[in-house]
Amino acid sequence: MNKIVTMKTLILVKAYPAISKKYGETVCTAGITEDGKWVRIYPIPFRQLDYNNRFKKYDWVKLDLIRNTPDFRPESYRPANLQEIENVGQIIADGDTWLHRREAILDKARVYTNLAELIAEAKDNTICTSLAIFKPTEIIDFIYKPVISQWDKNKLVALKSLQAQGNLFDNEDENDIQEFEVVDKVPYKFSFRFQDDAGKVSTLMIEDWETGMLYWNSLKRHEGNEELACEDVKKKYFNDFAKTKDYYFILGTTKAHHYVAPNPFVIIGDFRPKHIVQMGFNY
Repeated sequence: MNKIVTMKTLILVKAYPAISKKYGETVCTAGITEDGKWVRIYPIPFRQLDYNNRFKKYDWVKLDLIRNTPDFRPESYRPANLQEIENVGQIIADGDTWLHRREAILDKARVYTNLAELIAEAKDNTICTSLAIFKPTEIIDFIYKPVISQWDKNKLVALKSLQAQGNLFDNEDENDIQEFEVVDKVPYKFSFRFQDDAGKVSTLMIEDWETGMLYWNSLKRHEGNEELACEDVKKKYFNDFAKTKDYYFILGTTKAHHYVAPNPFVIIGDFRPKHIVQMGFNY
C-alpha cells in the first residue's frame, strides 16, 4: 500500500475540466509546497466537491495525498480523501506587484528561461521534470483555432455510467445525489507564440480554466458571436497580460506525450503580477 502523506500546497493551477472514462469530469490541479516542490493533484472532480472543500488559486490547502504510482511523473499524487481538504490560508494580492506571492513562488521554485533545457530535463528519466514555471523572453502572438466542439461520445457514456452508480459523488446518502451536467467543451484552442532566451520560437496551447471561462463569458456578452469572443480572449491575454504584466507561464506535461512528443509541455496556468518599478528600472 502506498504511504499517505499530508502536504500543505499553494494552489497555482486549475486546468479546464476534462472527461475521463475512469474518473468522469476531472480537473488537473497543481501547486508548490512551502519549500518550492511542485505537486500535481489528480484526479479532482472539482465541480462535484462540497463547497467547503473547494479552493481558489493562491489558497494554501492541506490534504492527504498518495503517490500516483501508475503515473511515472514524480510530482503526481492523488487525493486520499476528497472530503478532507483543509483550507489553511490565502496569499492575497497585496498590491499589483504581488510581493508576497512572488516570495512564495519565484523565490522558491526554479524559473526556467530556456525551453530546450526544460525539455531535456523532462526527457531525462532520472529527473523527469513535468511541472515548471517559465519566463518567456518575448511573447510574439496569441493564436486561436477552432477544434471539435463536442466531448468524445464514449467518454460521455462512461461518465453517465459513473453517475448512475453514484461514483461521481461517493456519497453514502442516495437522496443527496443530484443530476450532474458536464461542463461544455471549449470549441477553440488558444495558444501563445513566444521566444525563449536562446531565440527559439515555440507555440504552446493554454489549458487554464480561467481561459475557458473568459471565452464563455465573452460569448454570452457578444450574444453568441464566436469571433468577438475569441478576440476578447486575445485582448486580455496578449494586449493586457503579455504586454503590461511581468508575465510567467506555468507549464506541465501530459502523461501520454511526456516521452513521445518533441515538446511535451502545455501552458496549464500563469502568474501575472505587475512589473516592480524601482529607481527608474523595471523588474
